[in-house]
Amino acid sequence: MKQGEAIYCESDAMVMVEQNLEVGGKLRGGIFQAFMRKFTSGESLFQQQIKAVKGAGECLLSPNLDGDMQILEVGQRQYILSDGSFVAATEHTIIKAKVQSNIGGALFGGTGGFVVMETSGQGKVCISGSGTLLELDITPEQGEVTIDNGHVTAWDASLNYNIGIPSSGGGGFVGNIVNSFTSGEGLVIKFRGHVVSHGFRSWQFKFKLREI
Repeated sequence: MKQGEAIYCESDAMVMVEQNLEVGGKLRGGIFQAFMRKFTSGESLFQQQIKAVKGAGECLLSPNLDGDMQILEVGQRQYILSDGSFVAATEHTIIKAKVQSNIGGALFGGTGGFVVMETSGQGKVCISGSGTLLELDITPEQGEVTIDNGHVTAWDASLNYNIGIPSSGGGGFVGNIVNSFTSGEGLVIKFRGHVVSHGFRSWQFKFKLREI
């Protein structure tokens, strides 16, 4: 970090800071946003602020999840983050609580219920997922991608998505229910575009948003 720069982290993310850096707590976004993050998405009420006050320095951060971390560029593209995936963000990146417009996702998805976390501003956000992270590209020709709803880490905020059950290949609604029960696969999320996921608790997929 250069002198004057600051980052914000989950309250227990800091592992080590050099002597030029100072660590403090801050209620970001006001008391309402802080309580929304705390009680709807399990994020900390107070976030750590690490600032390079005396000069340049380095810090080490650790995620809550047992896996890799990935940095996403925020600005032209904004993201919605699932519960527990947020690790840290640069000073001008804001993480705010937002009521889901997708009612199906709010009622049935494992993506934060009625309230999810959304980025705004410009900078970088660091997220984590279980296991090793893998980055993939999906083309429009590949069409829709189905991901288990418990394995979604983040997705493009402009992306439309649907909650459903796995298709049994023409078996109708009852057939799909039976297929879901017998396969052990519950609800899934069907995406087109840019998604970050940790499938099977060990993989992360990134799908680039393109014209479809």
